[in-house]
Amino acid sequence: MLRITELKLPLDHPDEDLRTAIVQRLGIASDDLLDFTLFKRSYDARKKSSELLFIYTIDLNVRDEAVLLQKFADDRNVNPAPDVSYKFVGQAPAGQQQRPIVVGFGPCGIFAGLLLAQMGFKPIVLERGKEVRQRTKDTWGLWRKSVLNPESNVQFGEGGAGTFSDGKLYSQIKDPQHHGRKVLEEFVKAGAPEEILYINKPHIGTFRLTSMVEKMREEIINLGGEVRFEQKVTDLLTEGEQLTGVVLESGEQLASRHVVLALGHSARDTFRMLHAKGVFMEAKPFSVGFRIEHPQSLIDKARLGKYAGHPKLGAADYKLVHHAKNGRSVYSFCMCPGGTVVAATSEPNRVVTNGMSQYSRNERNANSGIVVGITPEVDYPGGPLAGIEFQERLESHAFVLGGSNYQAPAQLVGDFIAGKPSTAVGSVEPSYKPGVSLGDLALALPDFAIEAIREALPAFERQIKGYSLHDAVLTGIETRTSSPLRITRDASMQSLNLKGLFPAGEGAGYAGGILSAGVDGIRIAEAVARDILGIQA
Repeated sequence: MLRITELKLPLDHPDEDLRTAIVQRLGIASDDLLDFTLFKRSYDARKKSSELLFIYTIDLNVRDEAVLLQKFADDRNVNPAPDVSYKFVGQAPAGQQQRPIVVGFGPCGIFAGLLLAQMGFKPIVLERGKEVRQRTKDTWGLWRKSVLNPESNVQFGEGGAGTFSDGKLYSQIKDPQHHGRKVLEEFVKAGAPEEILYINKPHIGTFRLTSMVEKMREEIINLGGEVRFEQKVTDLLTEGEQLTGVVLESGEQLASRHVVLALGHSARDTFRMLHAKGVFMEAKPFSVGFRIEHPQSLIDKARLGKYAGHPKLGAADYKLVHHAKNGRSVYSFCMCPGGTVVAATSEPNRVVTNGMSQYSRNERNANSGIVVGITPEVDYPGGPLAGIEFQERLESHAFVLGGSNYQAPAQLVGDFIAGKPSTAVGSVEPSYKPGVSLGDLALALPDFAIEAIREALPAFERQIKGYSLHDAVLTGIETRTSSPLRITRDASMQSLNLKGLFPAGEGAGYAGGILSAGVDGIRIAEAVARDILGIQA
């Protein structure tokens, strides 16, 4: 099989033109092209003065492949196609005695559980929250009625935090074994549109993710695994430096010498339990900031020019970064085209924001986190839990600034830059529910963050015309961009000082987003399988 890269065609080309372009590129007869598969499709919208083109990567079978490879030996865009098929590291032995446990059922836990089940290890999955449909009802209870369920919300429950997001399925991680392809293929198998296999920056959206995680849960169960909801792990069982099981809030003990810890970044009580048990962890950098909302039409026009609104392109996104004079980096985070800003707290009397989009991305506003990087040595010294305490202080203060009723503090961009409180909404209607309380966001974050964001917004205007629009809305606060700590693991992917504990995913500090968390879940399942089977990595 061959792979052609950088094959360019006009945006509105007929489907049949793709075959013609392949034949012409290779200089072969049409009959010599046996079949082809679209591996990737992207576009470059940076040069707005030129015609926008689709850029394709194509895998294909041809007659006389060896001849063509020799013909194009010096052409970097024609090469043998890599093998991206997934290969299991092994299968569970007959009569397996002890089942591995997976704690957490977000993207990382789902894929760890799924891969272990597919290899025959019959995992037991423990999720502190509820199944996804009941969890959705509880989440809407906060958004519509200001009623928070601390164990069933945007952060906790089947599907993890990624369920209430844009459903982005792209990442910048290095993936030499093509585990990301396995993630996407399993999502398609569970009901995602096949286009996620080839379009650049694929996404799914919340409504589709809901049914998909249910189907993946069903597969785990059908393969002999077990998925248990409302099962919070409150302690670990150990013998010296060997993990031997977990203790549930009910008092039940489950024995296992292989426990995958896929907590997510908001399981603060569990992090504290692990720290008290002496599990090695260390503070790591993360970011804090606000959500910013613009009319999606403004972003479309700035990014796509005359192609704004084109049905093949959908809602435009962006990625921005600014290095401020005070040494801080300000960047856009988790940009959600045509989406909404959502209440994402998991704890009483705290306010946290996040962004969410449906598959259609057809809401009126674009939103993104605008966040400032912070480091433990400078901003929150004091050990591995200091970052959690830093987040908690900011979130509690935001709750008070919003009116102590889960409304979020907010401010118009023009007023924020000018340093004066906002008193009325302008042309951009805030999407955050339960609602916003306008005022002065300079009170919501440390001075260095406010200074850096005030400098960054006009700088972003130079990249996206209209970005510093006076009536654009900032909503506070965004604090859970990533885990504030890392549960460090060794080369076997086990805890540095507790054998049998496999820290994984976003909460352990090894992923950021659905795709990278899913990939880490696969890698951790492979590590568990190798340890059980005595296979060297």
